[in-house]
Amino acid sequence: MQTVESILKQDDKVVLLLGDIGVFGFRNAFQQFSNRVYNIGILEQSTVGMAAGLSMTGLIPVVHTIAPFLVERCFEQLKIDFGYQKMGGNFVSVGASYDYAALGCTHHCPGDVGVLKNIPGMEIVLPGTSAEFDLLFRQTYANTHPTYFRLSERENTEGYPVRFGKAEVIRKGTLATIIAVGPTLKPVLEASKDMDVTILYFTTVAPFDSDTLRENCVSSKILLCEPYYSGGLAADILSALKSKPVLMDCLGVPHQFLTNYGKAEEHDEFIGLTIDNIRKRIGSLIHE
Repeated sequence: MQTVESILKQDDKVVLLLGDIGVFGFRNAFQQFSNRVYNIGILEQSTVGMAAGLSMTGLIPVVHTIAPFLVERCFEQLKIDFGYQKMGGNFVSVGASYDYAALGCTHHCPGDVGVLKNIPGMEIVLPGTSAEFDLLFRQTYANTHPTYFRLSERENTEGYPVRFGKAEVIRKGTLATIIAVGPTLKPVLEASKDMDVTILYFTTVAPFDSDTLRENCVSSKILLCEPYYSGGLAADILSALKSKPVLMDCLGVPHQFLTNYGKAEEHDEFIGLTIDNIRKRIGSLIHE
């Protein structure tokens, strides 16, 4: 919220459209920028269409609501109004895969990254901390491309000076390469702290940074850790490393409905996105 409010002050081309989410948090922005901050309500598809119209006039729209309402409900508008017409806009979601665990399938969205990767030109960003979101949003908000920012209530312990479109090399090792996407870095670092492995941290998944992967993949063994449906970056990884054989294990959200209720951490336990399980998967991969 602070990031967007700051940019509203700096850039009078920015327009914020809310889908009845975050309205109280943006109460100061409503007062200060009453002609550029709007709560459109529970009309997500119309909101994205409206954002495209604003973009066509030279304005910079920022659309914010819960992930399934923004991505799955509005896929056609994102595809046609922004992707096909090559309009610039910013789509900032909350809720990640199952931050709103107890609300069930209507508020879960592990499929958002896979869906949006099917729109040519769509940029997809998964900051691991609020400070990283600030960096990445400022770098990209006015770049004339449609950009999706996937935010989560759960953050990594430490932030990094991340750059849009570039992976960060956190550690170099020889026995395997671990690719951690967004907030999965926290358990990956804990699980691998005494292991001779390379850790690459991706906050941008589209476009994919093939160069950093190729330059930092001594071993042909790769563990991909993702906070959405498992295997989302598998094709990108294989394409980047097509000149060498690869043994890859994917750990993420399984392709199934999570019908059990509770906290997000309980979903982590159920599907195996835990420190203990990541450590076991790394060990199995190394000794394969």
